[in-house]
Order: sequence, then C-alpha cells, then structure tokens
Amino acid sequence: MKAKPVTLIDDFEQYFKVKLVTNEGLARKAYSVRYRVYCEEFKYEAIDLFPKKMETDEFDKQSLHCLIIHKTTDRVAGCVRLVPVNVNFENGLLPLEKFCKNSLDKDLIDSFHIDRSTVCEISRLAVDGAFRRRPGEAATRFGDINSIDCSKEEQRTFSLIALSAFLAGGALTYITHKTNVFAMMEPFLPRMLKRTGIEFERVGSDMDYHGIRAPYFVTPQSAMDNIQPDIKEMYDWVYEQIEADYLKQYKEK
Repeated sequence: MKAKPVTLIDDFEQYFKVKLVTNEGLARKAYSVRYRVYCEEFKYEAIDLFPKKMETDEFDKQSLHCLIIHKTTDRVAGCVRLVPVNVNFENGLLPLEKFCKNSLDKDLIDSFHIDRSTVCEISRLAVDGAFRRRPGEAATRFGDINSIDCSKEEQRTFSLIALSAFLAGGALTYITHKTNVFAMMEPFLPRMLKRTGIEFERVGSDMDYHGIRAPYFVTPQSAMDNIQPDIKEMYDWVYEQIEADYLKQYKEK
C-alpha cells in the first residue's frame, strides 16, 4: 500500500500543540499575546491602559480561552476565546452586541429565531508577531514575519496558526453546546475560512473596531458539513486536545 504523503497539517501537528486555558498562569500568557498584538503592534488599544502588559476586558472571566503553543520554544504562538451569553453579566450581551451594536443587522439576526442559551462569540483571535513570516502580510494580524529561530519546515507551518486557533474556538462550541456562533472579523479571516469550506454568513456592516471588521454568523453543524477533509482531520486533532483539557478541568471535579 502506498504511504500517505506527509502534509503541511501533519507537520503542524508535529511542531505545535493546542491547550485549553485552565489556570491563571495560562490565562496570563493569552493576555500577554493579546497585549503584544493589540497594543504594541497594531495600536488597537492604548498601552497605558494595561501597565501589567496584559490586554484584558470585562468578558474574559466568563470566557473559555485556548492557546496554540510552539513545542520547540514552548512559546505561545496564538490565542482565541469563546464568550458565551451570560444572562447575569452585561445584560446578557456578547462583546459585539455591546461594542458593535450599530454594525449589526438586527432584523436579519432576529429572523434566525435563536435560543440565547445556545449563543456564543469567538473573539480575540491573535497570532504573535514572532510567528508571522511571509513577506507582504504584515498588514494583517494573521500574516507572517521571520523572527523565530527554527527550521524552514517549522516556519512553513506558521500560516496554520490562525486556522488552528479558530478551530479551537470551534471545538469549544461543540463541547459546550453553543450551536449559534457570532464573530467580528476583519476581511482576511472569513476569506481564509471559506477556502477551507467553512463559510460564515455576514450579518451586518463594516465598522472600525480593532481595525475594519464586520459581524458574521455560523452554526457549527453547517461548518462541519462543508469542511474540507484535510481540515476536518486537523479539527479532530484540535478537538481531542481541547476536549481532554475540558473534561479534566470541568468534569472530573
């Protein structure tokens, strides 16, 4: 039998791991990546607001966070969070409903007749600048520059960091039974996801919020129905790691 060729995704799984944030130390690593990206690099937030060099907001405590970790250096390459609706916090609003209300197409969203207990938002997806290496992509938070001392084989996989972070967020939607997912995304991300077979529905207009973004919506089931087979394999790998961490943290107590 002919051996299956080694893919870029196979290489990624060799050099990276995905971790659910289960303690304050890991949380600080996520906030530190966000600070470097949102505050220092792209100036979305004022540096002096975060003297501890950790970018946080009021939604972090009720969120689940994931990290993408480079095995060779043990450095956090990326992060993402899932924010569930919490009726006892911020009047049950998601971040995009609080900060981006005017960009939302309320009539369209109302037409979905969504059970609010199933709603969540994937947000704060960031890739550390040290893991962006391809020339010409510096304008996006998910591009690449050459600043990590590692092999060319490892560097080839850096383009999958953003995707793996998003898949980690997607895994959390299944694990926590949040079947209606919103996200405020800059143009790069929905285009990248569409190439993998994951297609979000746009549910509002562009606005300047941490860069030009627009609101999008998807159900995890529709995403899985159309996902490309190789990306599905990557998703399954991500899911296994996140589920193991989640069950250990929340189900074994």
